Formats: sequence, C-alpha cells, structure tokens
Amino acid sequence: MRTAYLDCFSGISGDMFLGALLDAGVPFTLFEKTVAELNVGAALEMSRVNRNGISAVKLDVMVNGERDVPREEFWAARSGTRDEGPGIREQKPERPSAGGGAPVDSHRNSHSHSATDTAVAPARRLNDILKIISGAAISEHVKHTAGEIFVALGAAEARVHNSRIDDIHFHEVGAADAIVDIVCAAVGAEALGVEQWICSPLNVGGGTVTCAHGVMPVPAPATLELLKDVPIYSGDIDKELVTPTGAAIVKVLVSGFGPRPLMTTEKIGYGAGARDLAGYPNVLRISVGEAESVEGDSAESPGAEEIAILEANLDDLNPQLIGYVVDLALAEGALDVFTTPVQMKKNRPGTLLTILARPEHEERLRALLFRESSTLGIRTRHEKRYALPRRHETVTTPWGEVRMKIASLNGTISQYAPEYEDCRRIAAAHHLPLKTVMQEAIRLYLDRKNG
Repeated sequence: MRTAYLDCFSGISGDMFLGALLDAGVPFTLFEKTVAELNVGAALEMSRVNRNGISAVKLDVMVNGERDVPREEFWAARSGTRDEGPGIREQKPERPSAGGGAPVDSHRNSHSHSATDTAVAPARRLNDILKIISGAAISEHVKHTAGEIFVALGAAEARVHNSRIDDIHFHEVGAADAIVDIVCAAVGAEALGVEQWICSPLNVGGGTVTCAHGVMPVPAPATLELLKDVPIYSGDIDKELVTPTGAAIVKVLVSGFGPRPLMTTEKIGYGAGARDLAGYPNVLRISVGEAESVEGDSAESPGAEEIAILEANLDDLNPQLIGYVVDLALAEGALDVFTTPVQMKKNRPGTLLTILARPEHEERLRALLFRESSTLGIRTRHEKRYALPRRHETVTTPWGEVRMKIASLNGTISQYAPEYEDCRRIAAAHHLPLKTVMQEAIRLYLDRKNG
C-alpha cells in the first residue's frame, strides 16, 4: 500500500508540509498553477535552506507582496514591544469584528504571520472560502479534502470561542494564506498518490505564545482542540511548533499514529519551518514508499467510526431546491446525502432527506438544513459505521487516466469501481458514452490484476 510517514519531531505547519511535499517530488509548477486558479492575491517563493545541517525546501506564501513572520514577531510588532525591522510596520490595536463573529487567530499558519496584517481588512467566512475552493479548476477529490481541512479548522475555533461555525470569520490576508496552504496540501497529497498517511507523535513545543486571546500556553487553544485523541508531547524547544493549519492537515489526512510502519522508502522530503533554531533542525520529514499488508491486520479490516445522522421530512419544498441542498451538504463535508420518498400527514407525498456526517460537522450541516430547506425540525442520532479500507490505482485509457477505487477485506480485494468524476470528465471531453469509458477502465484494471 502506497504510504507516507510524517516525522513530526519538530512539529508541523502548513508551509513545512508544502516544503516537504516539494522536496519529495511534487512539482513546484503544480502549486503555482493551483495558486493562480485560486485567484486570492497570493504568490509562492521556493528556496532551499539549511536547518542545522539538514537541507530542506522552504516555501513562502506571499500575500500582497508580504512574507510571513513567526507569530511572536507578528504580535510583538502589533504591540510595539520591539523595534521595527524590515517589512514590519506599526500596527493599531485590534478592533472588534463589525459582524460580531469570532475572529480566527489561527487563520494563518501560526508559525508565521504577515507583519502588516490589520484588523480592519475585510473578512471571509467559511462559506466564502468553500466557494473559492469549489470554483477552482482542481479535482473533486482535492476540493473535498481541502474543504474538510477548513471545516475542521473552523469547527475547532468555534468550540474555543463557544460560537457557531458560521460565525467564525477569517481575516482576509490570513484567509488567503490559509487557502493556499490547505488547497496546495490537498493537491500535493493527491499528486504523491499516497493511499494512507501515518504520523509520529507530534512535538508541539513548549512555553507560551501571544495570540488574540493574550498570552497562552503552547499548544494554542485551537491547535489543542484539533489534536484531541492524537499523541502529542513537549520537547526541549520553548516555541510553538504545531500550528492550527498543520494540526488540521494532520487531523484530516492521517489515518494512524505511532512508530514508522514496515515499509520500503522510495522518496524523502524535508520541509523547513520559518525559524532557524540553534542546534536543532526545525524541519518536517516525509517518507513515501510501500507498506507491507499483513493478512488479518486491522488496516485491512472494516474500520469502525462514529457518524452523525441528520434527517428531515420535507413535503413543501421545490424538488429543485432539494437537489441544491444535497449539493451544498456534500460540498460542506457530508459523507453522504440521499433522499427517500415517503407518505406524510394529510396523505401528502414527501421526501425524507438524510445526511451522514462526521460528528464535528453535525452543527454546521444542521444549520444548513434550517437555512436552506423548509423544515421546522431535524432529527439527529449517532451510530457506528463500518467501512472497508479503500485505496486508488490509476489506469490509463486511450483518452486519459482514470482512478480505480479498490476496497479490501482481510487482504483480499472485495470491491473495485472506476471513479465517476474521472470517467464523466473524459466522456464529456471526448464526446463518448459514459458507460464506454467506465467499461474500458474496468477492463484495463482486470487485465493488469490478472496479469
């Protein structure tokens, strides 16, 4: 199984993850193309740096011509506790949000902030960011992954602020940086063709950090919220080493934590953090290769997870709007959405709308149903779901590449199917029947499987 292992001995941040992806072979031009598609006023600069003798790739996200600086420098510049340095200008005290929403201090990679961020810049809410991602010319898989990471980040902030996720707003400049970090992370992960991500315990650093809430112990509130149920520790460095963006990437991509699994390593990448710490290599390492599959291993058995189920009976909603609600729910993190025809009171035909979601997305999807549908009540419950582990293999048809989704049970392939979106794109581009593309993809996969 194609596996990536993250060595987080010096934590993880968005730019460290992107740098490690580049060093492991992801083309820089792919990230440049992605940033251009997002059209959020950002640009990238890549360089190779030395971190205590380790050669690593440093990726800087430039927003309005400004490079990020570490969080402590950002807040020192705002408070006037340090002299102005290059690119650091005097800041005014932060103003309350005009809209009353809770500001996201961790809107950026909090290893680094633009020294010229101001509290009066426009803000983007989560819906605005999800629309930007949805409108970009990137794969549906990337859109889904990036959306999940942003929803995880917003949900953590909402819990910290005791606020609704819809009320969380992202500072305009910071949102641009976070959009680039998160979408490029999803693009790079897809480009590596990794089927499972495994992570070491995370070194979160130590000491205190100054943020919008004042002086707080490391890890920062949103970071710790994201790292629930994740093995973490504090090493000898009294700095913030895991950022909210890095924690959100780990939360969504990583399927397991622990020591390096039995695997052969083909590619190694090092991504540099913003700080050059004396006597300490401030880098993230990615190892990519093939992990051994063991018969009966839990990684090849159905995995149990808790899911939230939301249901609403609709008998007075235009069917066109039901389709719209389904699309919105999927775009905002639902695992699945389906409808069932039902007979309701007064003998009226109606529709039962059912949404399956991860528990952390329940509040957001419930708010969506109340806002976008005509329902006056929503039923929710939590159930256990068993899902077979899945992976992708790519086959090359005469018209382009198609990913095959493959499910396994106890080491034996039990299901396989071509990805619908890949086949639909090819069929539309080449004016072919969709079934022809799907049949050819299956034939090529079986030919390869059967030798």
